[in-house]
Amino acid sequence: MRLRCLSVLILLLVLTTSATIMAQPDEDVLELSSTIIEVHTQPIVKFSHTAHLDDYGIECNKCHHVYRNGENVWQDDDPVQKCQECHNDPTTKNELRLPAKTLNLKWVFHRNCIGCHREYNKENNVEAAPVKCQDCHVAE
Repeated sequence: MRLRCLSVLILLLVLTTSATIMAQPDEDVLELSSTIIEVHTQPIVKFSHTAHLDDYGIECNKCHHVYRNGENVWQDDDPVQKCQECHNDPTTKNELRLPAKTLNLKWVFHRNCIGCHREYNKENNVEAAPVKCQDCHVAE
C-alpha cells in the first residue's frame, strides 16, 4: 500500500512539474508591444534573441544603443531600456513620412528591423530575413 501511495505521489509530482515547465513562457522570445501605441493594427511581433544572436550572428549593439557624439557607445553589459523610453513619439499613421532622425517608435522598429533584414539578405544573397508585414506580424 505504501509503495502504491509513493508511486502515485511521484507520478503526480512528475505531471505537475512537467505541466509547470510547459506553461512557462519562452523567456528568449519578446513581444514587441508598447504602451504608448494605443491601438495595434497588426499582430504583435515576437522577437527571438537566440535566433538573432546565435543563428544570424547579429551583435547586440545593432539594436541596443546609446549615442554620444554620433557614435553608439552601448556595451553588452550596459542596462537595457525599453525602446519607448527614448523612442516615445506614438504617431502610427504616416510615420514613414517623418524626418529620418525621428524618435517615433513604430518608425524606428520598421526602419531598423527591415533595414537590417534587407542588408542581411543582400550580403548573404538570400531572401531569408522577412521584409513583408505579414512575415513578422504573424496572427496566432
